[in-house]
Amino acid sequence: MNKPANKDGTVGKALETLDLVAGLGRPARFTELLSLSPHPKATLYRFLQTLTNQGMLTYDEDRQTYSLGLRLVRMAHAAWKSASLAPVAEQILDELAQEVGETIHLAQMENGQVLFVDKRRATALFETLAQTGRVAPAHCTGVGKAILAFMTPERLERALRQQAFVTFTPASHASRESLLAEFDEIRSAGVAFDREEHEEGIISIAAPILLQNGKVVGSVSIATSTSRRSLSDLETFKPALLRATQHIGEAATVWQFPS
Repeated sequence: MNKPANKDGTVGKALETLDLVAGLGRPARFTELLSLSPHPKATLYRFLQTLTNQGMLTYDEDRQTYSLGLRLVRMAHAAWKSASLAPVAEQILDELAQEVGETIHLAQMENGQVLFVDKRRATALFETLAQTGRVAPAHCTGVGKAILAFMTPERLERALRQQAFVTFTPASHASRESLLAEFDEIRSAGVAFDREEHEEGIISIAAPILLQNGKVVGSVSIATSTSRRSLSDLETFKPALLRATQHIGEAATVWQFPS
């Protein structure tokens, strides 16, 4: 079933169309986009033509598919450099991945969801749903809970109102009350755990990235498969994880990260 149409006018609808193409993660034919779009055929075609003319999309005439354009790629790269923690965290993430030998995720919060801005995959033995550039719910991920727990009351309330509390697994938090009850534990320990809350068989330990003024701007997680390690095993990575997030926070403070 198609989603309701965007209410933010022509610009909002065009961005929605752009996001539709980006979300597929591969070139897409018009018929496929039409089946997913809330817009009529003529309207969708007009948006696709405009986005292509502006370099935000590219059209392959041989394959008759749309994909992301070079102008969008340049803009994304500029945003990655100016508004993402990834550039300042890059070397620290490399060192952490080498030390623990597990998958590393770097995340920030966007509209109540976590946006994965970088990833290190230290082993090919398992894969997680989290990929760079993708978003995930905050209420059921280690990176999300690590950020939420250290937000100011005002920011936290806004973020909680944006949680749908979808239960992806039996371990997912189903209500704000359940989630809030875990925050004291997270603040006391300095880390959050994903206990197969987003994906069955995937667990993680995550820590917040704090600026020197105490503001939380992101988080880092060490994720693994339950076939490889237990939550107790992840606990042994806590010192290395906290060192990494502290160093990223210090670097982001010096860099004057746009928080």
